Amino acid sequence: MRAIPALVAIALFVAAVVFVAEHPGGVVITWQGWEIETSVAVLALATAIAALVVIVLVSLLRFILHSPRNFARARRERRRREGYRALTQGMVAVAAGDAEEAQKLARRADSLLAEPPLTLLLSAQAAQLTGDERAAANYFTAMLERPETEFLGLRGLIMQALRDGDEATALNLATRAKELRPKTPWVMTYLLELQARRGSWQAAEATLVEAERRKALAQPLSSRRHAVILHQHSVEADAEGRGPEAMRLARKANALAPEFAPASVRYARMLSVRGQKRRARRTLEAAWRAAPHPAVAEAHAELFADEQPLPRMKHVARLAALNPDHIESRIALAASALQARLWGEARRHLAPVLGDTGETAAPRVCRLMAEIEESEHGDLAAARQWLTRAASAMVPDPAWVCSACGVESGEWRALCQNCHNFATLEWRDGERAPRRTLERTASATGLPPPQP
Repeated sequence: MRAIPALVAIALFVAAVVFVAEHPGGVVITWQGWEIETSVAVLALATAIAALVVIVLVSLLRFILHSPRNFARARRERRRREGYRALTQGMVAVAAGDAEEAQKLARRADSLLAEPPLTLLLSAQAAQLTGDERAAANYFTAMLERPETEFLGLRGLIMQALRDGDEATALNLATRAKELRPKTPWVMTYLLELQARRGSWQAAEATLVEAERRKALAQPLSSRRHAVILHQHSVEADAEGRGPEAMRLARKANALAPEFAPASVRYARMLSVRGQKRRARRTLEAAWRAAPHPAVAEAHAELFADEQPLPRMKHVARLAALNPDHIESRIALAASALQARLWGEARRHLAPVLGDTGETAAPRVCRLMAEIEESEHGDLAAARQWLTRAASAMVPDPAWVCSACGVESGEWRALCQNCHNFATLEWRDGERAPRRTLERTASATGLPPPQP
């Protein structure tokens, strides 16, 4: 199909040549005393040759006139290609940790490319590789002056401020970064984290609400953090004498995350103090149904502290029935039976937890068995055996453990004592993750690295 137009053109040309050959005709040109007589075919050929000569001359003249500009354009394009190649290789050198090569390529890219925004980041990262933080800061600061690189400059300065422990500066920079790109997840995460570290709970809640609206944070993580923020804000309001506001915030925190034991326990105790024990009991029962926790069992026991052991045991049985197969339910029932001096009941509830030999029992279960042996039979030898097992148990008791650094905490806190990360303490048993002491992780880092 593509050959058809060419074939048609050739056919027309041949037909024209044949026609002229069969009808040669004649042409006479008289000009300035000259007279030229020739055929039509010769005139047509002469005209074509003349047109071809004119085209060649015009093209040659144009080439001569445009040569300087074309040469400059070709040179710029060659330098641009070489500059981008140097920029790419420099990024590879940064990724490989080759500081000397990265600096050399950064200088080459800067000299070849007349676009400083493209080379500022490479120069800053090369300076960081060599440990020249001041030079890196200068490059990042220079990036703030250009709209196209301002966000990258803020990111670099935030990381430097965090490494230096200057959280106030990091917070100001994160606030500015959020104004530029509020949908970026790491910006919202850093801003929320820094506001929480400063105890700015109202600002942290506003940031979290905006992050939720923009879908910048995963929903499960967002709900837990929101509950922690509301809980801490409630504690702060209560300390400042703003009781109604503290109650409202505690109620919202419990509604957001009923499995979050600290918020549920605090809300239930606030209700109990105000004489609303029935609502407090329902709150604790909902928390137990979602995630049984020793603190919930303790708060539940406080509601019935003025009752005799046997009636108290009935309340505990009602609570345990909401999650009957959970180890916390069995331990709560055993403890209440022990207080009621029902030794057989206590042993029955602990039997599934102890197993055949009790060798894998957690320390708190061993301590309960020691108390049973001593209280029921006065068998101090058997009690000592159980206490020995508690001291040497292979599986530790559940505890609050930081998901960021692995440090165990004796009580729940909004911020980890070791790495100072926000809302990272999780209730874990000994088999889920290795734990570390505060001394062994003194060098743990704080915020996680930002995601692009």
